[in-house]
Amino acid sequence: MALSETWFLDGYIDFELQKYKLLAYLQEVNKYFNANKLYPQLADMIFHYRNLSDFKENKRLLQNQFPKELSKVNMEKLELVYKEMLQDGDVMAELEDIVNYAMGKMKGTISSGTEIYELVEQQLYIEPVGILPLYKNEGYLLLRYKQNSEVKAYNYTISLLQASEANYTAMKMEYIDSFTKNVSVTYEQIKRQIINMIHTLPNPAVYFIESTLEVPLNETLLPIAKRALVRHIGKV
Repeated sequence: MALSETWFLDGYIDFELQKYKLLAYLQEVNKYFNANKLYPQLADMIFHYRNLSDFKENKRLLQNQFPKELSKVNMEKLELVYKEMLQDGDVMAELEDIVNYAMGKMKGTISSGTEIYELVEQQLYIEPVGILPLYKNEGYLLLRYKQNSEVKAYNYTISLLQASEANYTAMKMEYIDSFTKNVSVTYEQIKRQIINMIHTLPNPAVYFIESTLEVPLNETLLPIAKRALVRHIGKV
């Protein structure tokens, strides 16, 4: 189950109705968190919480609160709905009750997700493989659960996205292949295998990340490893 960007404004403004909708959504999210699967649920939760917080603080709908996919017609409709609600004190009071209740419930669920995130992040071990080039915004990541012999290799590219208010760092990552690391095969040797297989980067930046926790790869480990690598490269 998913919530729309403006779920708390959709349909009839009724506390019990929106409460039911919210609790069903949170129940679904908690199923994923209980299985240590964080993404995309955690990012989605944070997005909805910030929307509610902005609404509560500003007491009006701002265009930059909502995804860019919302058309001009939809934004104008939302503004119109809001203006009509401003004239009805009972409706606004009901809406504020919904927002306050939802923020309290979401905050608890987000805390559960961030606890898992921090636990996974804290036990990650990141090191470069060999000598790093000056340009480190493109290269390869070798990802491994510490007790496993399988090493998953990814190509990464870091780029800077410019927005009107701020700049954001984004990482694109593409899976290459799996390799085997053992007593006779080192990360350096895997690095050479990749260079021989892919000729676009003759002297690439290569990092390995090891995790002592076996958590879901695509929903948890990889997203957290990506963010950890971006921060690590930014510090070098």
